[in-house]
Amino acid sequence: MLNLTGITVRLGGRTIIDDATASLPPRGRIGLIGRNGAGKSTLVRVIAGMLEADSGEVSMPRGARLGYIAQEAPGGDASPFETVLAADTERARLTAESETCHDAHRLAEIHERLIAIEAHAAPSRAARILAGLGFDEAAQHRPLESFSGGWRMRVALAALLFSQPDLLLLDEPSNHLDLEAVLWLEDFLRSYPATILLVSHERDFLNNVVDHILHLSGGKLTLYPGGYDRFERQRAERQAQIASARARQQAERERLQDYVARNSARASTAKQAQSRAKALAKLQPIAEMIDDPSLSFDFPNPDELRPPLVTLDHAEVGYGETPVLQRLNLRLDPDDRIALLGRNGNGKTTLARLLAAQLAPMAGAMTASARMRVGYFTQYQVEELDRSETPLQHMTVQMKGATPAAVRGQLGRFGFSGPKATTEVGKLSGGERARLALALITRDAPHLLILDEPTNHLDVDAREALIQALNAYTGAVVIVSHDRHMLEMTADRLVLVDGGTAKDFDGAIDDYIAFVLAKDPASARRDAGRDGAGDGGSRGVNRKDQRKAAAEAREKGQELRKRAKSAEAELERLQAQLSALDRAMFDPASAEPALAGLTMTDLLKRRAETEARIEAAEAAWLEASEALEAIVA
Repeated sequence: MLNLTGITVRLGGRTIIDDATASLPPRGRIGLIGRNGAGKSTLVRVIAGMLEADSGEVSMPRGARLGYIAQEAPGGDASPFETVLAADTERARLTAESETCHDAHRLAEIHERLIAIEAHAAPSRAARILAGLGFDEAAQHRPLESFSGGWRMRVALAALLFSQPDLLLLDEPSNHLDLEAVLWLEDFLRSYPATILLVSHERDFLNNVVDHILHLSGGKLTLYPGGYDRFERQRAERQAQIASARARQQAERERLQDYVARNSARASTAKQAQSRAKALAKLQPIAEMIDDPSLSFDFPNPDELRPPLVTLDHAEVGYGETPVLQRLNLRLDPDDRIALLGRNGNGKTTLARLLAAQLAPMAGAMTASARMRVGYFTQYQVEELDRSETPLQHMTVQMKGATPAAVRGQLGRFGFSGPKATTEVGKLSGGERARLALALITRDAPHLLILDEPTNHLDVDAREALIQALNAYTGAVVIVSHDRHMLEMTADRLVLVDGGTAKDFDGAIDDYIAFVLAKDPASARRDAGRDGAGDGGSRGVNRKDQRKAAAEAREKGQELRKRAKSAEAELERLQAQLSALDRAMFDPASAEPALAGLTMTDLLKRRAETEARIEAAEAAWLEASEALEAIVA
C-alpha cells in the first residue's frame, strides 16, 4: 500500500531521517513510534506531501486517497455536524450539483453515484462519529467558534474519519481526547477498512489498535509485526543480539590488532600482517543501541505532614456565579494516589484547580494543611515557557535566593545538566519542555502533586520514566490522564467526576472501562429496575433473583481478581528478573551478585527461561481477566 524508499530529510543542517526504507502492508494498522525528536512527525508530513524530502521516494497506488489532519483547528460559523459532512467532498459536490441540475440523464447519474457511496447514510454516520468523540446532539449544531481549540481539533479528527481515506495518517490523535473518547476511537480504528499509519506514545492504545510497529530510530525505519508489547520483547532480543555481535567483533578486532603488532616487523609474516591490517580497516563498527542519558524524572520528596492534607465538606466550586461541581465530600491524605476520571467538560480540571487553591469554594468548606505546598502541572505551563530563555534562567527566577548549586541540582533531577541547562527553550523538544515544567513546579518539594495530562508530549520511554518517578515520590498525587497505563501504574484510588459532583469509584481502571462501555452489572440492574417500574410481584421476584445473581457474580469476581492480581505480581517479579538479566548482558559491571560471572550463554539461557515463565504468567492473567470480563459483560 505504502512504500518508503531511501527517504532522507535534513532540517537546519541536521539529518533527521537518513535513507529510511519501509514497505507497509495493505490494510495494515501501523503504529509509528520513536523517541521525542526522532522525526516521526517529519516523516508523516513527508508522506502527506506537506514536506519535500531531500532524497528518496514515497509511493502509493494510483488514485489512492490520503487523509491527514492539518495543524490548524477548523473555525467559523459552521457547526461540527456541517463541517464533518463537508469532509466527504464527492458527496457534497454531487448533492450541490443535484440541486441545480436540469439534465435528466446527468441527474440520474448523480443519484446513482450518491446511492453507490451511501450518501443517504452520511448524516447518521457523521452524528455517530461526533457522538463517539464527545459531542452531544446540541453540541453538534453549535458554531465552531464557540468551542475551545482542543474541541475543534476533535471536529477535525471526526471530519478525517468520516472522509474514509485509503491511507489514514494520525499524529497523536488521542492528545485532545478523554478516556471515553479514546476507547471509542480504538473501537473505530480496529474496524477501519483501509490502511492506518498512527503516531502514538500510548502503550494500551497501540496494543489495542495496531498490528505492526514501525520504529524510527537513528534516522532508520524497522518494521515489527504485532503490537507494542511484542515490539518491546523483539527489541530486547535485538539489543541482546547486537550486544553479542559487538562483543564478538571487538574480540576479532583485538585478535587482528595483536597479529599485526606482532608480525609486521618480520619479513616472513609481513604480507600476512598487511593482509590482516586491510581486514581490520574494513571491519565496520556495529552501532550501539541508541540511549538517551538525559531521560530523567526525580521528584524531590517533601517533609512529612499529618493527615489529612485537604478536606472538602459539601463544597461547591465554579466560575462567576455558575457552579460546576456541588456536594463535594473528599479527603486527601499524604499517601493518596488519586486519578480523576470522567469526560472532558465534566469538571476534572475545575476540581484540580480547587485542590490547588486556584479556585475558592463558592459554598461549603475546604480545609487544607497550613504548611502544605502544592505543585500543579498543566499543558498551559508548557506552552507559556519563554522560548528565548534557557532552563537555567527559568529555574533561577523561580528559585530566588537559592544557590547556583541548588538551582542546577533541581535541573539535574530532570535531565537538564551541562549544555542542556543553557539551551534555549525554543530549541528543546516538546518532551523536554514538559520535563522543564515539571522541574519548575516541584522546585520546593510539594506535598501534593497535581498533574493535568502530563504525558501529552512524552514518548513511551519518557512515560515509563515518569511512572517510576511518581511511584518513588512520597507525597500525594492527583492525576488527570487518558493514558490507561499511566493511571493503572500510579493510581490506587479513582474519583469519578460526573453529574455535577465527584465521588469515589469502587473498582480498578478495568472496571471503569467496563462501566464506560456499559458492561457493568449496576447498569444492567438500573435498566431492569426501569423496565419493572409500576409492575407487579413477578418483577419483584426478578429483582430478588438479580440481586442474588449479582452477589454471586461479585464473589466470583473477587476470586478472579485475586488470581489476576497474583499473576500480575508474578509478571512484575519476572519482568524485574528480565531487566536484571538484560543489565548483566549489556553492562556486566552492574550485574547483580547472583548473575555476576555468568557467561553470555548462561545469561541468554536464563533469559529464554524467564521469557517462557512470563508467557505462562501472561496466559494465567489473561485467563482470569477474560473470565472476569465475561462476568461483567
